[in-house]
Amino acid sequence: MLRCKCQFATQDRTMQRIVVFLLICSLVPVSFAAVPSVDPELKTLLKQAASEADGFADRFDAWVWLADMSRRLEKKIPDANFRLDLLKSIYREATRAKLKPELVLAVIEVESNFDPFAISSVGARGLMQIMPFWLKEIGRPNDNLFQFDTNLRFGCTILRYYLDKENGNRIRALARYNGSLGRRDYPARVFHLWNTRWFPQ
Repeated sequence: MLRCKCQFATQDRTMQRIVVFLLICSLVPVSFAAVPSVDPELKTLLKQAASEADGFADRFDAWVWLADMSRRLEKKIPDANFRLDLLKSIYREATRAKLKPELVLAVIEVESNFDPFAISSVGARGLMQIMPFWLKEIGRPNDNLFQFDTNLRFGCTILRYYLDKENGNRIRALARYNGSLGRRDYPARVFHLWNTRWFPQ
């Protein structure tokens, strides 16, 4: 009986989140017309990344990493199945983009605090806060930025691009990712979380 009550409570919470999400979507207009200046090279990379298959092989050390990071993320995401699915995707997409998965975890925490349905005041969406104009730019208007695999693929591709543009300078790359080039507060927040919460021991 207790299990049934917990299951219904979980279903009620899920329905409440869906209703809130739909209300937010109706209040946050998305205008593809007001597209900022688009970097053609980044556009090409995103288009290529979005069309690639998901068949990335996990290495044995990925499972060691999963166990460690799952413990660290448990308070933020109590659902073990969702937590492990998300961590596997983060590991896969970060590795694909040649990024440290722990850096991606820190960026996600700063950007959305691990809320896959997060929407910023300017309309950026999902875990890594991707602007929806990219979907139209790369010819994939039906992709769902609230789906965490899609969001991570875009976010990791963008962050890798900025790191390459800045010759590996993480401060400048993170500031570019956040749209705050020339300021250090955003990179400082990411580095703090990377070094204190997500750096593997």
